Amino acid sequence: MAFAITQTCCADASCVSVCPVNCIHPTPDEPDFGRTEMLYVDPGTCIDCGACADACPVDAIFPAGDLTGSLRVYEEINAEYYAGRDVLAEATTAPNFHRWAPPAFTRVLPSDFAPLDVAVVGTGPAGMYAVEDLLLHTNARVTLVDRLPVAGGLIRYGVAPDHPSTKKIGETFARFHDHPRLRLRLGTEVGRDVTAAELARRHDAVVYAVGATAARPLGVPGEDLPGSLAATTVVGWYNGHPDIKPGAVDLSAERVAVVGTGNVALDVARILTADPETLAGTEIAPAALARLRSSKVREVVLLARRGPETAAYTRSELLALAGRAGADLVVDTHDPRVAAAVDQGEGQAAWLRGLPREAVDWSAPPPDDHRRIVLRFHSAPVAFTGDTEVRGVRVTGPGGDVEILAGRVVRAAGFRGAPVPGLPFDERTGRVPNTAGRVDGLPGTYVTGWIKRGPSGGIGANRTCARETVGALIEDAVAGRLPARRRKRFGRR
Repeated sequence: MAFAITQTCCADASCVSVCPVNCIHPTPDEPDFGRTEMLYVDPGTCIDCGACADACPVDAIFPAGDLTGSLRVYEEINAEYYAGRDVLAEATTAPNFHRWAPPAFTRVLPSDFAPLDVAVVGTGPAGMYAVEDLLLHTNARVTLVDRLPVAGGLIRYGVAPDHPSTKKIGETFARFHDHPRLRLRLGTEVGRDVTAAELARRHDAVVYAVGATAARPLGVPGEDLPGSLAATTVVGWYNGHPDIKPGAVDLSAERVAVVGTGNVALDVARILTADPETLAGTEIAPAALARLRSSKVREVVLLARRGPETAAYTRSELLALAGRAGADLVVDTHDPRVAAAVDQGEGQAAWLRGLPREAVDWSAPPPDDHRRIVLRFHSAPVAFTGDTEVRGVRVTGPGGDVEILAGRVVRAAGFRGAPVPGLPFDERTGRVPNTAGRVDGLPGTYVTGWIKRGPSGGIGANRTCARETVGALIEDAVAGRLPARRRKRFGRR
C-alpha cells in the first residue's frame, strides 16, 4: 500500500531526504520545486516503508488506503502528478527506484574554520531554517532576535487555528531554542531596542528574516473607510497577535466581502463562517472565539479580479473549504465566462466542478437559515462605498459596475515588506535589495524569506531560500569578505 501526501503539506522536503527509493517529487534540485503547491508520492514506486510519514513535520502523510472523508481525494491527486511520466525511464536498474541525481557538494568549510557569531532577526520559518542550517552544518554561535515577546512568527500568528497540523512545524523549530550555541532575545526590535549598525558591530554577520508584514494597498477610493480591514488585521486578531486589539474585528454585519482569493482570503472566509464550537480547543484567541459565538455574519463573498482558471488559492485549501460541513460554497455565475471555464476545465477552473452555481442577487440579503461562502470571479474592485463607514464594494461586471452591499470589507490582495531601519529598501518591490541573499551595499548583512524574494512561496520554500543565504554567508566568511568585527558579545550568554 503506497503512502500519499495530503492537504497540510509544507513542502520543506523533510520527507524527500529520508525516502529510500526517491519516490517523492519534486525534489529540491528539480525545476518544479517551489512551484507546486505540495509534494507527491509516486504510488507505483513507493515501497510502503513509512519513513516519509515519520519525518513529516506537519503530519501530512498517510497510507493511501487509510484516507477517509475529504482526504480520500489525495490518493488520486498524488497519482495524477505522475500520470503520463515514463517512470521506468527515470529508474535505475531496479524498477522500484527513481533515478538519483549525482551528489553535489556546494559548500566547503576548512577544518580549522573559526566559529562565527551570527545574529538572525526573525523567529518565523525563514529565520528558523537559517538557524537550523547554521547550527547543524557549521560551528556558528547564533543570537536569535525577535521583536515580539513570543517566538514563532508566521507559524504562531499567521497559520489559521483550524490548521493545527501545519502549526506543528513550530515544534520542530522550537527544539533549536534550547540549543547550547543559540541565545534567544525576544521583545527586541531593530530600530527601537538595538540598531542595525549595533547588531553589525557585535556579530560577524546578521541575517534578517522579517517577512512581509504590511498589507498591499488596493489603490481604490474608500479603502481606508472604517469597516475596511486588512487581512493582516483579521488574521492577527483570531491568532491573538499582540499588536492587534481583541476588539479589532466587528462581526455585526451579515455579509462580509473579501477582496482576494488567495489562501489567506480563504482562511478568513473559513474562520468567519465556522461553527465556533469546532474552534474551541484550538489556539484561536479567546476574545476572537467569544466574538465569533455572537457573530451575525451569514455570508462571505470572495472577490477575484481574474477568472477561475487563474485563481490564487491552492487546490488543497479549496478542497478544505468545499469539504467542510456547516457552510455552503457557491460559485457566482454572473459572468458567462465563469461557467464556460469550469465546464471546459481550464486551469484551476476544473477544481470547481461539482460545486453549486448561482447567479447571486446582491440586492437581496444573505440567507438567514445557513452560512454561505460565494466565489465571484471577474470582479475587480472599483471603490469602497459609504460615507462615514463601509457600506459595500463596487466591482466590475460584464454589464457594468455592480455594488455588493457588505457591512465589512477585508482587503486580502497580498502582502509587502516593510522597511527595516538601517537597511536599504526598494519601495516599488517591498523588498530589501539583495543578490542571492547578500544585502546590496552592506557586506556581512543578509536577508532570507519574503523580505528577500517577495511574498511568494509557502513554509517549505523558505528552506531552500535560507540555504542559499547561509551558503552565501559561509562563502563570504571563507573568502575573508566579512567586515572585521569588534568581537563584543551581544549581551552575556
